[in-house]
Formats: sequence, structure tokens, C-alpha cells
Amino acid sequence: MKVWLLLGLLLVHEALEDVTGQHLPKNKRPKEPGENRIKPTNKKVKPKIPKIKDRDSADSTPKMQSIMMQVLDKGRFQKPAATLSLLAGQSVELRCKGSRIGWSYPAYLDTFKDSRISVKQNERYGQLTLVNSTSADTGEFSCWGQLCSGYICRKDETKTGSTYIFFTEKGELFVPSPSYFDVVYLNPDRQAVVPCRVTVLSAKVTLHREFPAKEIPANGTDIVYDMKRGFVYLQPHSEHQGVVYCRAEAGGRSQISVKYQLLYVAVPSGPPSTTILASSNKVKSGDDVRVLCTVLGEPNVEVEFTWIFPGQKDERPVTIQDTWRLIHRGLGHTTRLSQSVITVEDFETIDAGYYICTAQNLQGQTTVATTVEFS
Repeated sequence: MKVWLLLGLLLVHEALEDVTGQHLPKNKRPKEPGENRIKPTNKKVKPKIPKIKDRDSADSTPKMQSIMMQVLDKGRFQKPAATLSLLAGQSVELRCKGSRIGWSYPAYLDTFKDSRISVKQNERYGQLTLVNSTSADTGEFSCWGQLCSGYICRKDETKTGSTYIFFTEKGELFVPSPSYFDVVYLNPDRQAVVPCRVTVLSAKVTLHREFPAKEIPANGTDIVYDMKRGFVYLQPHSEHQGVVYCRAEAGGRSQISVKYQLLYVAVPSGPPSTTILASSNKVKSGDDVRVLCTVLGEPNVEVEFTWIFPGQKDERPVTIQDTWRLIHRGLGHTTRLSQSVITVEDFETIDAGYYICTAQNLQGQTTVATTVEFS
């Protein structure tokens, strides 16, 4: 019986070799149907943990991308540094990548509609060119991409470029001023700037009081010096008022700037502080009447007046006169007094009623009224 069993196993072994073409290992027996073919093992294997990027470590804010290039001679390009020093007379060409580019440059070039500067928009970049430069052109040149929907565009804060260019001119250490004397108003609620800007990056600049004569230190607490703006009064107060000037030294040369009158402002910023007063609130027939509208405000803030009066619909002829002047209110405080006067001659019944004055500045408007009756 055992002989026949061994003979049967041998025949099965030969048959498998004929089918697979491989020799079965002699030390292994063929597995029975349903037998587990995976051998258990006690070998320890470290599980592989997938690497996960730490999202918190990445900066979620959009990265700023400089899009400005400076065009050099022979068609070469370079990214401009934060500050550039060029000789007056040199030409400058700046390009910013983008199909819609906005530009900013020294206001001096816009004020006089200077033909020396040109701004063009090409298909892939914006182009700014300045020729025959002068020391007065010293300032910041910047560009930015624009995101537009129809005719409405906004600045793309992630695509900008800027450079501050010093145009050095012989005999000019300071950026020229259009006048020999300027007024700087000191507001208690905001910074004030004495605009002593230089044309030489390495120049040493100091601030001086005319009387009593002394240097005013830029200590970084009350006053700081910013080469792009001048001397900045961080928290102006009445003790800062007076006449000051700047002194610059560079390359063995020195120069004094124009003088600046610092005036302290007594009235805080905001909509006009307005009052109205009639020369008489009861007027007889044939008499004249004057209605005065008065605003006390900041010295450098303009005020516009508009009137509504009873005879307006009937095109009643009246005279309206607007004036303003600076007044000193003690302790060196300076205020702008703006007034508008409406005069009605030969008073009639149609002139009786409300006289309404509206005063407006950049911060808002104020409306006041008074009545003038027929006596």
C-alpha cells in the first residue's frame, strides 16, 4: 500500500514539472488545497509614515514680486537697487512687466506737465522714460500692476517695483525749491515735515533754528531724518514753532537750504467749524443787509462756500465775496479765518426768510442758517 502511495506522489511531481517547466524544491512538499500559503513571522518592521508638509510654517501671505527693470546701454537690463545715484543730464528708462501698469514719480514733473518725461503702455510692459534729468527730478519712481474689471482697476499689491533716484548736479546739494521761503504747519494730531531733501546720498544733513541760533538734534524721538522726505516732527507742539533751515555737507562742500516758517495750528482737523451772523435780523424796506459766514480752520486747508437765499428763485441780484487770512491766536497758535459775505441791497419782501450757508473742506461740510425778517 505504501509503495503505491509513493508511486502516486512521484507521478504527480513529474506532471507538475512538465506543466510549469520548473523543478519543485525537493525539501518542500506540495500544499494541500485550502492550506495557508503565508508563513507567520516575528520580524519587526518600522511602519513608513508619509511626510506631510507643515502648512503652518509656510507664509500664507502673498509674496511680493518686483516687476521693475532698469534699461542700460546696449540693450542690457538690471533690477534697480532701492536707491540709485545718477548725474544730472542722464536719461533714465524703467520698465515694469505687465499689460496694465500704473506709475508714480516726483510731483514736480506732473506740476509743470514736463515734456521730458513720457509714460507708455506696451503689450507686455509699461515704460517710463526721463531725458535731460535735473536735480529737481530727485525722488521716488514706482510702478504696480493693475487688476481691472471693465473700467474699474485696483492696485495689485503683489506686483510692484520702486527705486529712489538721486540726480546729482554740481553746486546743488539740496533738491531745488520753487520759493526762497516756505511755511510748514504743525498740527498736534499728525506729523509735520520740513522737506530738506538732498541730491547726494552720502550728504550729512542737520536742522538749525534761526533765532536763537542753534542746531536742532534729530534724536529719533521727537524728530527724525528721512532722506526721502526730510526732517519729520513726529509729535508737533507749540515749542517747535519758529524759523528753521537745513545744512548739508558732502565732498568738502556745504550748502544751506531755503528757510521754513513753522506755525502751530490751534484748530484740529475735521469738517469746518462754521458760524453765521446777519448785520440785522429785522430789516426795513430799502435798507441793505449783510450775512456773514465764518470758518476757523487749519492754515493750509481751503474752504468753499455755497449759499441758498430767499430771492434766489426770482434771480434776485446779490453780491457774494469770499476771503481768507491767517490770524495768530496767542502762544504762537495760527488759524485760517475764511469768510463769505452775501449782501442784499434795497431789501424787499421777497428777501425775507432763511439765509443758508454751507462750508466745505476735504474732511466734510457744515451747514448753518439764520433768518432775516421784513420789518
